[in-house]
Parts: sequence; C-alpha cells; structure tokens
Amino acid sequence: MEVTAPVRLVLLPGMDGTGDLFEPLKKAMGPHAAIDVVRYPGQQALGYDELEPLVRAQLPPHEPFVLLGESFSGPLAISIAASRPAGLRGLILCCSFARRPAPAMAMMRAGMLELAMGLLHSRAMRLPMRHLLLGGNAPADLARRLQEALAQVSSAVMVRRIQEVQRVDVRDKLPLVQVPAMYLQALQDRMVPRHAVALIHKHLPSLRVVKLDGPHGLLQASSAESARAIEDFCRGLRPVSP
Repeated sequence: MEVTAPVRLVLLPGMDGTGDLFEPLKKAMGPHAAIDVVRYPGQQALGYDELEPLVRAQLPPHEPFVLLGESFSGPLAISIAASRPAGLRGLILCCSFARRPAPAMAMMRAGMLELAMGLLHSRAMRLPMRHLLLGGNAPADLARRLQEALAQVSSAVMVRRIQEVQRVDVRDKLPLVQVPAMYLQALQDRMVPRHAVALIHKHLPSLRVVKLDGPHGLLQASSAESARAIEDFCRGLRPVSP
C-alpha cells in the first residue's frame, strides 16, 4: 500500500551521503509524496560544521516540512531543528544518535579507521558491509544499490565522516527542539546501540520511539514499514496556520 505525507519531507542521508539509498523509501511513500533529498559531496571531506550550511541552504523556503536525519545525519538534523527554522513542523531520526554511538564504533579507533576505509571499495568488504548495514537476507538489488552508493564516495571522505561521528555531541541542543519528534529504531541494528535512543529520550522527553523489525539500513530493508510510520507521524502534526 502506498502512503503519502501531508507535508514535504527533507531527507538527510546516512554515511554514504549520496541520497541514492532513499529510493526504496521514496517508492514506498508513493508518487504523490513531496520529498526532497539532500546530497553531500562524495569527494570533499566535509565535517558536520561544513555540512550544516549546505543542508540549511536546501531547506524549503516557503512551505512546511519535516526533517529526517538518517544515521550519520541525525546530529545535523538535531542541530538544525534546535535553531527552529521557519517552516519546520517535525523531526524524525532514524537509527541515529546525539553522541558518539560507542561501543559500536570502537573498532574504528587506534589506527584501524584508515585501514578499514582503504578497503572500503574492495571486493572483500562487500559481504561484511552488506551484513552490517542491510542484514543477512538483503535482496541482491538492494545490495547492489549499496555498493553503487559507496563507490561514489572516496575513502578520505568516509574517514572524515567517521571521525566526525566519534567526536559529535549535540545533547545540549535536544531540549531546544520544540517540534514533535520521532525516532525510528531498528531492532536488529548492529551499528547504533539501543542506549543511543535512551540518551536522546532523556534530553527530549517528548520523543516518540517507534521500533521496527530490520537492520541499520531500516529505510532500505524495511521501507514499507518505515513509510507507514513516517506517514502516521506526519498525519498527526498540527494543521498549518494560514
């Protein structure tokens, strides 16, 4: 069943930054859903501070919208929502965090980060990345889409983004979020531990947590269920004032 949202969705991508991995969600939302996908440069090693103005420049200037931050982009979405931009009606975080999601990222320390990202585009990394992000039963077309997205991003860019994840902490901005907020939690997430959700909830008590069966790549592997949850959230938002 296709669903549509009553307000525009602005989607901020995960670690790959391409936005291409939103295609399953866009298809599940249906052809009439108003969706903007923000894309990050794949060959420029930009941190959160450099990416935030890039995102702000692409927000709808004259219509209401809901901001969705997937994984890596969650801290960006929180920071932007905390500043209360005009038109923002709601915030959605998917498999994301407000502070470094240790211990899941611990393996990326002590010199292992550069080595691992140097192998990012190797054939040997395809199966591990597929299992980590999409689960063991990911269909071939979804695995192919993941590889095509990662191929567009340089190893240096991935290193910078993971370094940013390791240092980020936007907990102080969560109490400043005044719009309704929802967290989509993947029950088989191997990247972001469950306490990351509890930490956000602690600083944003009004947060609505929706638990869905699926891996870290929830919007890809469980796109229909994610689309329904997003549509339900958007439908519950207050009408726009004339």
